[in-house]
Amino acid sequence: MHLALPTTPHRRQRRWWSPLLGLLWACAAAAQNDGGAQQQQPPPKNFGVLLHRAFEVLDVFGPLSALGQLSSLHQMNLYMISETMDPVTVEPVSPAMNFKNSSFYPVVLPTHTYATAPEDMEVLIVPGGIWTWSPDLEATVAYVREAYPRLRYLVSICTGAAVVARAGVLDGRRATTNKAAWRGVVALGPRTEWVARARWVVDGNVWTSSGVSAGVDATLAFVAEVYGAAEAKAIADRMEYDRHLDPSWDPFADVFNVTGARAAGAGYRRDL
Repeated sequence: MHLALPTTPHRRQRRWWSPLLGLLWACAAAAQNDGGAQQQQPPPKNFGVLLHRAFEVLDVFGPLSALGQLSSLHQMNLYMISETMDPVTVEPVSPAMNFKNSSFYPVVLPTHTYATAPEDMEVLIVPGGIWTWSPDLEATVAYVREAYPRLRYLVSICTGAAVVARAGVLDGRRATTNKAAWRGVVALGPRTEWVARARWVVDGNVWTSSGVSAGVDATLAFVAEVYGAAEAKAIADRMEYDRHLDPSWDPFADVFNVTGARAAGAGYRRDL
């Protein structure tokens, strides 16, 4: 006689958790053979994201989607940092830039200001967007300049490199940025070695990515470097994201006619 087990809410709940349990098991099993995950100190757990009106949505939430998956494997904290505690919209500051009078602008609530950001923050993510051309960025640039020496890593996404360059963090370093905005950004970093053909570039503890979607690839490369390749692969699989593993993959350098620097693959990273 065969007994059919009923599909109880408890059994359905176990099925719901099974993909996450599979991710945890895969990462734990593979990490034993993953030399890239070894650290002399524990991997970072305190992350900050710099927010400013008119930030690019994917620059923030692409990396946070990957890091959110990582937070199911490691205890992590997230700080959303802005100049004030006012809600931060992606709406352009100037009405002249809202060409169709749209109201398609999500809003994010900060958790901290520049003055109250926790001292234990280890990683700061600086997203891009049209905000990086705002005329009133003195306080933001000053905050990046002041916070950087305390960080273990700084990650710039897209035109966020413009603010990081103005803060002096990219002086003497190799970096990249959004190719559509290339000329405007590189003018702000005359002492930076800009890499024209790069999905992302690593120089010491500073990571810079090309435009918008490149931030996801840079973040997953960061996860692979700092937490282990197995965890980065498992996260990308969970996201159903087809990663670009080659930092010199950059067809957009040709699309936007960006030239004048060697490809990132030729010594794309430099450790200090």
